Amino acid sequence: MKLSAVFTQGEKYVIGRCPELGVTTQGRTREEAKKNLKEAVELHLDAMVEYMIEKGTVKVEKGRIVSSA
Repeated sequence: MKLSAVFTQGEKYVIGRCPELGVTTQGRTREEAKKNLKEAVELHLDAMVEYMIEKGTVKVEKGRIVSSA
């Protein structure tokens, strides 16, 4: 999966966005915004996987996704 990161300078902060996931964050510098965006994307993807497991749309064995519905 390829995801993009878009950074724009706001009045006080740098805004980081991953348009494919609708995840947005900010930081005082571009580096901080990049670090925050990476963390936010990881949390978003973890939450998506947890949701899919709860709904039974994926099966997990030994910590790996082995099939999908």
